[in-house]
Amino acid sequence: MIYFDKVSKVYSDDSVALEEVTFSIPPREFVSIVGQSGAGKTTLLKMLLAEEKPTSGKVFLESTDVHSLNRKTINTLRRRIGIVFQDFRLLPYKTVFENIAFAMEAAGRTDDEIQSDVPHVLELVDLAKKTWSFPHELSGGEKQRVAIARAIVNQPDIVIADEPTGNLDPLNTYEIIQILKKINDLGTMVILTTHNKGVIDSLGKRVISMENGKIVRDDNEGKYVL
Repeated sequence: MIYFDKVSKVYSDDSVALEEVTFSIPPREFVSIVGQSGAGKTTLLKMLLAEEKPTSGKVFLESTDVHSLNRKTINTLRRRIGIVFQDFRLLPYKTVFENIAFAMEAAGRTDDEIQSDVPHVLELVDLAKKTWSFPHELSGGEKQRVAIARAIVNQPDIVIADEPTGNLDPLNTYEIIQILKKINDLGTMVILTTHNKGVIDSLGKRVISMENGKIVRDDNEGKYVL
């Protein structure tokens, strides 16, 4: 469970990024957060990751106030969250296998776990044949599937996909969204931010719409309405 309790964020130049934002996301839900640039989506995600502190209000992951944690405990919390970025952020001189293994090594996983789990997630994202390829040998859609595999390999409770299809064509966009739906079906909460109206309208899942730092709509089976 994620819970934002009257969260506001005002920067030093008096710009308001979030204003009295309150909402909750139960476990295993798939929710999309939409809004124009500057609506507050990125700040919202940074609050959950404890990369930004609220000016007022609190952010909870289950019963834990994420901004009350020390650095070591915050790192433990962040391991429960997998992140997929628009620009992939793969290590260029490591193979697909090594990119994913690197995330496991950072989390303190054993060599046996790496040898077992990396092939499994590559099967899940349909990239088993690209195990030993380098990023420059992959298409944009394949790079994003590697990024998703890396995000889920440590079995997080939550996957945040921040504009994951922004650089992809319609076919690859469809395939990435199907993988995210599959991950959600397996029990992982998925939080998607996107400007892609077609993606949102086709999902038929919860949509939170933001404007000027506020939530203006929250629909259980929503469409892209701004």
